[in-house]
Amino acid sequence: MKFTKMHGLGNDFVLIDCLEKEVENPSQLAKEMCDRNFGIGADGLVLILPSDLAEADYRMRIFNPDGSEPQMCGNAIRCFAKYLYERELTDKTQLKIETLAGMIKPEIILEEGVVKLVTVDMGEPILRRNEIPMLGEEQEQVIKEELRVGTETFEITTVSMGNPHCVIFVEDIEKIELTNWGPQIETHELFPEDINVEFIEVLNQDEIEMRVWERGAGVTLACGTGACASTVASILNELTERKVTVHLAGGDLVIEWSEDNNRVYMSGPATEVFVGEWKL
Repeated sequence: MKFTKMHGLGNDFVLIDCLEKEVENPSQLAKEMCDRNFGIGADGLVLILPSDLAEADYRMRIFNPDGSEPQMCGNAIRCFAKYLYERELTDKTQLKIETLAGMIKPEIILEEGVVKLVTVDMGEPILRRNEIPMLGEEQEQVIKEELRVGTETFEITTVSMGNPHCVIFVEDIEKIELTNWGPQIETHELFPEDINVEFIEVLNQDEIEMRVWERGAGVTLACGTGACASTVASILNELTERKVTVHLAGGDLVIEWSEDNNRVYMSGPATEVFVGEWKL
C-alpha cells in the first residue's frame, strides 16, 4: 500500500489515497503506521476519500496515533489540499472538503505554479459551553473560568473549532510542564469527550506563542485548530487584535477572526517529505 508523508509546521501525517479502495480497520492501521519506533512515525493517519455530498470535492478522515478519530485537523487539511492539487486530483484552487466537523474550505495559494501556502476557512468558532462540550450550565461561555487540576488551579477559556480546545494564558510559556498538565487536563472529568490543551503566552497585540497537548496524540509541534481556538480565546479575553501570528514549536501560522465573528481563517505551509510503500 502506497503512502505519502507530509507535515504542516512539523505536525506530521501519513496520507493514503483511498479513492479506489478504502483501507480496512483504519484505527488499528493508524496505531501501527504512526508508531515512531515500529512504523513510519506521524501525528496522524489521513485518508483521502470520495464524498457522497454533491457540494464536496473530497472527504477527509484522520486518525490519531492512539486510533481515535478527531473531527478535524487544521494542519492535516492543508496537507490534504496540497496533495490533491499536486497529484492533479483537482485543478481547483478553492476546495470544499467534507469532514466530521462539517464542510471545510481550503484555498491553495500558488507562486509561479507551485503551492506556496494554503489558507483555510475554518468556519465559525463554537463558544457555548455545552457544545464544546464541557459540563456545567448549558448556555454559558467559558471565559476566565477556574479549573482545578490536582494541586493547581488554571484559568481557562474553551473554544471548539469542530474539535474542543482548552486555552490557558501564562506569563512564561517555558516554565509550563506540558507533559504533566496536558494529559491531566485532556482527560479532566469536566470534558466528556476529552479536550486539546493550549498554553499561550501573549507577546503583543499581534503575536502569541503557543504550546499544545493534542487529544489522542500528546505533544505536537503545531496544531492548526488549536492556533485558531487560541486566537479566538485571545480576542475574547481582549488580549490581541483580530489578526494574529501564532508562533508554534514548528513554525508560524497566521490566524484571523472576521469582524462579524462568523469565520476564522488560517494560513500556513504544507510540506511533502517522502513517499513509500507499507507492507501489509
